[in-house]
Amino acid sequence: MFVCEGNKIIKELIKSDYNIENIYCTQKSKENINFSDINLVEENEIRKISFLTNPSDSLAVVRIPESKLIQSKKIQLILDDIQDPGNLGTIIRLCDWFGIEQIICSNNTVDVYNPKVIQASMASFLRVNVFYTDLQEFLKKSKIPIVSTAMQGESLYEFKVEEPCYIVLGNEGNGISEDVFSLSNSKITIPQFSNHQQTESLNVAMATSVILSQLVGNQ
Repeated sequence: MFVCEGNKIIKELIKSDYNIENIYCTQKSKENINFSDINLVEENEIRKISFLTNPSDSLAVVRIPESKLIQSKKIQLILDDIQDPGNLGTIIRLCDWFGIEQIICSNNTVDVYNPKVIQASMASFLRVNVFYTDLQEFLKKSKIPIVSTAMQGESLYEFKVEEPCYIVLGNEGNGISEDVFSLSNSKITIPQFSNHQQTESLNVAMATSVILSQLVGNQ
């Protein structure tokens, strides 16, 4: 099971296909949540069970659904060992915004149901399928073009994307692993325009926003 916190996420959760085990909330919060079976608790009790520094007034315990791979004819993201929950949550939210249906993650990528990932995604995890697998074995069998992000490659602004394709993004510190990188059909980079070459790279979530804005916007 996993935990969702906050009225906004819980209200969207109720409308989804996810199986809610329990909802805990204060009397004040109950008025905003339309759910038949709610456990009323005090604010100090919410604080004890919350994962947040500043807890909201509601918390839901939800069953993790069966993981499945969906068939998509669009751009899909491949995440190779992303470790920061905030980065994964933000990337999921970006995919929801840009209409990306699926993210395929390495087995060592942070868990999508980590409370910090759920919070950062702002309920977008309900609309973006996240699937975990052995990336090297998965991509070896793939017939879909693999486009890896790199410090050296074709400029993002000159690259012509074809759908479907996989866009690969790597670990925050080490980038894409060599085993995965070697399977690339193309390599793209976000060119640096500054005269000051002291910034080594972009945050992976920030890079994702630039890449998706360019590739999806120019289709």
